[in-house]
Amino acid sequence: MQEEPLMYPVAGAAGPQGNEDRLGVPDGPEAPLDELVGAYPNYNEEEEERRYYRRKRLGVLKNVLAASAGGTLTYGVYLGLLQMQLILHYDETYREVKYGNMGLPDIDNKMLIGINVMPIAALLYTPVLIRFFGTKWMMFLGVGIYALFVSTNYWERYYTLVPSAVALGMAIVPLWASMGNYITRMAQKYYEYSHYKEREEQGPQQRPPRGSHAPYLLVFQAIFYSFFHLSFACAQLPMIYFLNHYLYDLNHTLYNVHSCGTNSQGILNGFNKTVLRTLPRSRNLIVVESVLMAVAFLAMLLVLGLCGAAYRPTEEIDLRSVGWGNIFQLPFKHVRDFRLRHLVPFFIYSGFEVLFACTGLALCYGVCSVGLERLPYLLVAYSLGASASSVLGLLGLWLPRSVPLVSGAGLHLLLTLSLFFWAPKPRVLQHMWILYVAAALWGVGSALNKTGLSTLLGILYEDKERQDFIFTIYHWWQAVAIFAVYLGSSLPMKAKLSVLLLTLLVAAVSYLWMEQKLQRGVVPRQPRIPRPQHKVRGYRYLEEDNSDESDAEGERVGGGGGGGGGGRGDGAEEDAELLAGPRPGPEPAGFCRRPCPYEQAQGGDGPEEQ
Repeated sequence: MQEEPLMYPVAGAAGPQGNEDRLGVPDGPEAPLDELVGAYPNYNEEEEERRYYRRKRLGVLKNVLAASAGGTLTYGVYLGLLQMQLILHYDETYREVKYGNMGLPDIDNKMLIGINVMPIAALLYTPVLIRFFGTKWMMFLGVGIYALFVSTNYWERYYTLVPSAVALGMAIVPLWASMGNYITRMAQKYYEYSHYKEREEQGPQQRPPRGSHAPYLLVFQAIFYSFFHLSFACAQLPMIYFLNHYLYDLNHTLYNVHSCGTNSQGILNGFNKTVLRTLPRSRNLIVVESVLMAVAFLAMLLVLGLCGAAYRPTEEIDLRSVGWGNIFQLPFKHVRDFRLRHLVPFFIYSGFEVLFACTGLALCYGVCSVGLERLPYLLVAYSLGASASSVLGLLGLWLPRSVPLVSGAGLHLLLTLSLFFWAPKPRVLQHMWILYVAAALWGVGSALNKTGLSTLLGILYEDKERQDFIFTIYHWWQAVAIFAVYLGSSLPMKAKLSVLLLTLLVAAVSYLWMEQKLQRGVVPRQPRIPRPQHKVRGYRYLEEDNSDESDAEGERVGGGGGGGGGGRGDGAEEDAELLAGPRPGPEPAGFCRRPCPYEQAQGGDGPEEQ
């Protein structure tokens, strides 16, 4: 019986062609070690490197989309819940039946105070929080505080609503400042991964050319704000699919309203105190709040699971190691930069125009004339117009960077002048299409404003050491503007439009003046970022330049002649050697590098030049 051939050759046995395989390489114990453990013969290093950096670029795109979706869901849930909550609490019958004499209007006022007042102090702690937690974890913490605010509405009491509103007010500026910083960092990383060959030729320590990441920044900011402005539409879903079924029509709610638009005083003067035909069941409210809570939790998971780190671990350490006192002071020191001073009016106007779209245009022009039941559709028109027009920020790829920003300001200028002379009549639906067109056009201007400002800040301030300070200042001024709108909510509409118009003109003139200064070559004065001063604990850095060493240590080591980095107990011996005079023999030539922390701990002087 013929023996069947073995499926696998025996290790070390000679093959049919002796002790060589088909390629002519010796087999068995005589095979060379390099052939066994060497590189794969068909390995293409350039192709593998290209695939590696393609995966890195896809990861950056994933980070941008996850951060944009997380911010959209978070802000949409917050706005939708706050809008539904304020409408329900406004109704007298709902308050008396559900809460009795608990004082719900007073609780709502204090809640709004917490949301609008607390961001005023954010300039003091926002940079410290971002540097302490890191950009990604600050985003996660901010989204979690928004989710906390949603969860407290399961049990509406003073001790749940007001503290959560205060915490929310404290998280507003840190969340959106870290979000703006994150998108800018992703654009810079995408540039690094797209031009990795140039980076290898220039060296890892060489900074890329100024403005090199600007095209990617324009694209990423357009993506982010296209998502973000959809949050205003997402916020209307609870009202469209739930609350609108319980509302009275405009003939009941607007019965005592006699003036709208530019002739109005305050917000909805004369609006009926009862807006609900029937009271929603508590079970239905719990279902709606549970859906909102689930969406907020989904936003937390998006930021936690899909958003990668904005900096490398060593970069995070260096950003923290400049000193907490310096981190606290640097936002104030950036006021020296004339570019920021010229952009402050635009920051303020950016806060004014968003609040005007949600309160002035939507309430005093929209709800006052066509009823509360059409409020969500007006805000959806604003949201879709802003989301679609965020793509117009890409015009900066072909046009000067001032064109999108000035175009948005010009559009808002025309709309503000038109609204200044328009007073729609209450309970008249013939002019409803004008409201939708005005809301959509205002959204176009808002998109150009937000996209242009964020892109401009990312281009002017490319240094990763100061980007979080810049976005903190931007969003803090926005918060100050929102607080001013909250204080002036009872002013006549003509006064509000006048302030809005004046701020817009000052912002446009100041911005164009800044651009003219830059074209003349005026050098901005930027505060110096201190060198990182690491505490020497173990050894992390093994390169020649010991970045764990502070300036004082470097001077002490350099001033010691040949003494180097001995331990702490070597000071007396060095003094004795200095008193004894120079040693006989040739002088040591010096060190090729500073002693690393491990050698300092061992008391050695490190390798010497031969």
